[in-house]
Amino acid sequence: MKINLIRNATMKFFYGGKVILADPMLSKKGMIRSFLGKEKNPTVEMLIKIEDVMLEVDGVMISHTHPDHFDEAARESIPKDMKRFYQPYDRDKLTEFTNAVSVDKDVMWDKIKITRTKAMHGRGEALKRMGEASGFVLEAEGEPVVYWVGDSVLYEEIEGNIKNFNPDIIITHSGGAGFPDLGLIIMDDEETIKICQMAPNSKVIAVHLESLDHCPVTREGLAKLAEEKNISNLKIPKDGGDYNILSFIL
Repeated sequence: MKINLIRNATMKFFYGGKVILADPMLSKKGMIRSFLGKEKNPTVEMLIKIEDVMLEVDGVMISHTHPDHFDEAARESIPKDMKRFYQPYDRDKLTEFTNAVSVDKDVMWDKIKITRTKAMHGRGEALKRMGEASGFVLEAEGEPVVYWVGDSVLYEEIEGNIKNFNPDIIITHSGGAGFPDLGLIIMDDEETIKICQMAPNSKVIAVHLESLDHCPVTREGLAKLAEEKNISNLKIPKDGGDYNILSFIL
C-alpha cells in the first residue's frame, strides 16, 4: 500500500490493485469561502496539478460533501462515469454521477471490502449544524487494514471500531477545526494523541492540517505534543509527497 497526501484530507490510496482518490478538494488557493472569517480557503495551493492528481485513479471515496472534502473543482474534474463511493445522506447531492455507490454498511469492489463507519462531526449544537459525516475501513488480502476516521471528534464509537477492525493504519483528521460558539468539529492535537494511546499497535497518520482557516493545529505543534507524550506511532505527512505505509509499519 502507498498513500499520497495531496492536501488537507485529499489523498490517493494505492490499495488492493486500485488507485482511490479520497475527499477531493481540488480548488486553487482562495477559491472557497472563509469558514471562520480569517481568509478564504484553501489557504495553501496544491503542490500537484489536477491532471496529475487524477492520473491512474480508478475510483473516488467521499466522506461527506462539505466543500473542503468535495468541492466544485472536483465535481468538474472527475469523470461523471468514474466509480465513487459515498454515504447515503449525500445521495441527492451526487445525482449527476452515473457510477456512484451509496455505502450503507459495506460493499465489495473487486478484492477490496469497503465498510462505512459513523463519524461525529462535532458535539451538541455543532453536530446538528454540521450534519452527517462518515469514515471508511478498507480491507483486502495482502494489504494492511486501514481505518479512515473522517471528520469526527473523538467519541466512543471510534474506540469500538478500533477494537472491532484492529486496523494497522488509522487516518485521523487532526486540524482542530471548530467555531467559537460550537467548539471542535474534528479532532485536535490532544484527541489525536489519545487515539495513538488508545491504539498503540496501530500506526496513526494525521491529515486535515494547515489548509483551512478554521484549523489551528499545525504539524509542528502536533509533533511537539507527540514527543512530550512519548508517542512513537504517529506519522504527520507533508502535502504532495508519496508515502509508503508498509515502510512505516515495518
